[in-house]
Amino acid sequence: MELLIVTGMSGAGKSKAIDALEDIGFFCVDNIPLNLISKFAELYMKSNGVDRIAIVSDVRGQMIGDLVDILQELKNFKIPYKVLFLDASDNVLIRRYKETRRKHPLYASDGGSGSLEQAIQLERKMLLPVRAKANIVIDTSLLAPAQLRSRMVDLFLENRESGLLINCMSFGFKYGLPREADLVFDVRCLPNPFYVPELSSLTGLTTEVQEYVMGFEEARNLLHKLTDLIDFLLPLYHSEGKSQVVVAVGCTGGKHRSITFAEKIATHLGKNGNYAIATHRDIAKT
Repeated sequence: MELLIVTGMSGAGKSKAIDALEDIGFFCVDNIPLNLISKFAELYMKSNGVDRIAIVSDVRGQMIGDLVDILQELKNFKIPYKVLFLDASDNVLIRRYKETRRKHPLYASDGGSGSLEQAIQLERKMLLPVRAKANIVIDTSLLAPAQLRSRMVDLFLENRESGLLINCMSFGFKYGLPREADLVFDVRCLPNPFYVPELSSLTGLTTEVQEYVMGFEEARNLLHKLTDLIDFLLPLYHSEGKSQVVVAVGCTGGKHRSITFAEKIATHLGKNGNYAIATHRDIAKT
């Protein structure tokens, strides 16, 4: 049985994630009481026909800190599980709540006293021990719903080889660092195709931009050194029990150099037998 516990900040996209998981074959249960999780998992281990279960757990009406004890219980019962934690920046969460006009669960539970900002900060503090236990953390601050769905498919689509997933993510520094990154590399030191008129409107997914970027000896040397370092680190991450490593490569706008390097690194890792994908956070930004 594959048991996935989906948790994280309210407003970070748990509902969207669950929708995507249902579409790829998970049996999903939203907000089951914490003290029933281990019993629920135990029952389904003995049943036939359902072998992929996703359970959503958040702060609504319960002490999310107890989830740490539940995870230990699952371990004691030898029930295999993974924890997916969805996060987003405070500013993005505030904006989403204002757009939907929904109440934050902690803000609503105390009769509306305090502020939305205080509710978010309290929730973040409550969730710290759970976040530390997560196998996979995804920051949805700059992800469109379609991008989050694509990430769910990449991570959990059945029939892909099990093991460590390496997400080679390109991004633009002017839009902020990816909060879920395990490794961050800066390629702004390389010549920028943006200043070449015929390349400016293209992206690092095109042959023209890739040939320009990799046409410089310093770019080729940098790629060699980065892949050598990543090759060294991946077994260490794997032995630590991580199921996903996010390798983030940034340039100014996230359209040319960073995309080129993310693609090249993912290709290199794939050739070495790793499960690697390339995602481009800011490719659609204007």
